[in-house]
Amino acid sequence: MKNFLYKWLPIVFGCHCRDDRSFHYKGEKFPICARCTGELVGIIFSIFSCFFFKISILAIVILMLPLILDGGIQMFTSYESNNFKRFVTGLLFGYGLFMFIAVSTVATFKFGQHMGYNILK
Repeated sequence: MKNFLYKWLPIVFGCHCRDDRSFHYKGEKFPICARCTGELVGIIFSIFSCFFFKISILAIVILMLPLILDGGIQMFTSYESNNFKRFVTGLLFGYGLFMFIAVSTVATFKFGQHMGYNILK
């Protein structure tokens, strides 16, 4: 299982796996960086919470903005984020990303259902 995660998580998340931007546990580096770890935790959390909470598109965009700002500023300036900020922004982004997928899937289904009813009339 460990070999599977270390091989596929970086591919799925498109992770750079830099040692200095990754968490370590008992001297061993996580398979993905701190930001991608946060995204993974956010996605897992949102999978379970999407059945209980409804969230607006505006709230989803707001959840995704911190990662875009933190990563963008870090990419284009000399600013260097830390692993805690990377994890938190990844967590918010992962939660927002899955909720966006869930909301858009439901909306697409409802739209198709509505169109189907109109065709049958």
